[in-house]
Amino acid sequence: MSVTTIRIINTHILDAANGHLLPKQCLSIANGHITAVSDVIPDEPADISLDAEGRVVMPGLCDAHVHITAATPDFVALRHWPPSYVTAHAAGILNGMLMRGFTTVRDAGGADFGYAQAIEEGLLIGPRLLFCGHALSQTGGHGDMRLPGDEHTDHCFCCAGLGKVCDGVAEVRRACRDEIRKGAHQIKLMVSGGVASPTDRITSTQFAEDEIQAAVEEAEAANRYVMAHAYTNRAIVRALKCGVRSIEHGNLITQEGIELLKQKQAYLVPTLSTYDRLAREGVEAGMPVALQKKVYSVLDAGIQALETAWQANVNIVFGTDLLGSMHTSQLQEFAIRREVMPASSLIQSATLKAAELFNMSDEIGTLAEGYRADLLIVDGNPLEDITVLQDPERYLKVIMKDGRIYKNTL
Repeated sequence: MSVTTIRIINTHILDAANGHLLPKQCLSIANGHITAVSDVIPDEPADISLDAEGRVVMPGLCDAHVHITAATPDFVALRHWPPSYVTAHAAGILNGMLMRGFTTVRDAGGADFGYAQAIEEGLLIGPRLLFCGHALSQTGGHGDMRLPGDEHTDHCFCCAGLGKVCDGVAEVRRACRDEIRKGAHQIKLMVSGGVASPTDRITSTQFAEDEIQAAVEEAEAANRYVMAHAYTNRAIVRALKCGVRSIEHGNLITQEGIELLKQKQAYLVPTLSTYDRLAREGVEAGMPVALQKKVYSVLDAGIQALETAWQANVNIVFGTDLLGSMHTSQLQEFAIRREVMPASSLIQSATLKAAELFNMSDEIGTLAEGYRADLLIVDGNPLEDITVLQDPERYLKVIMKDGRIYKNTL
């Protein structure tokens, strides 16, 4: 089968690493990868030629914390949805993410091999999917969605839902090995209380240290890593000392946790847009009132944590954690973070830094020879005005993933 070649001419390429534009460039693509970036247009013709007319080409965006199966913020109810119904909802969620310019996303609980394979084969349209399977939780932890009066322990964890309950080192090891067997790109641990879970507190720590260490050992043995849901500084420090690679949320982190993040060269994935949306419309979207009230204990602290981490030069990655109808607010994360971070750093967090965290620095996040052809053509310069990324219908003219064009309004 012949290889389709694509050429993009008359473009300014956004160099995320250095925070500037490379003017008047020509970008060549074949077999899903970038084959050349040059200021000279090759003599040989291409199968498809796109004239950017001076617009900016930038790497596709990454979201390091999504839940593609979370069609409702009520995870207790989600446990009882048939997988077929969840998948029907997930199809729309995935397509929406791609149409906002996200070409790679990391799922933090709920997605599995079937979704990733369906996207790979074109059965579902969406970003490249890095999944963890079910997030691992202790009994009564953030991944245990049983109500206080629910004594049943025989819920089928192969079905819809966020988490899998495991207690003790042996069970944790077995759960990690099983998710890795099923193709998980990373392991997710719940190491503190959370908002959407019915029986824990935000301030609780979860899993004993030997259980966390066991998960890290199993992940590293399979050349994978552990991401950890954690709000309080106490939970964050415990997780980092045990070898966790990325801290999700981190709203209540203090200077101690910040210094340990730097020392361990770990990553912080704030998810500020979800708290804003949950506070505004969580109950309307289906979240129980009692759980929605828990949002306010972390809402205001999130932006302060981001500012502290940014000033300390911590590795910060773009993430959103949106649920249900709130997925449409994915790009609002840029608007919230720009109160603290400049546009160049915001773009790095959603491209280069995300690629580093995913162990994909040689594949995505950069527009250079040999990299995957994940790119956006933008009508405007995001380095000068990040808001052009927040209105994709107006400003995103081309969306490409692996060399395939999913949107073209040039």
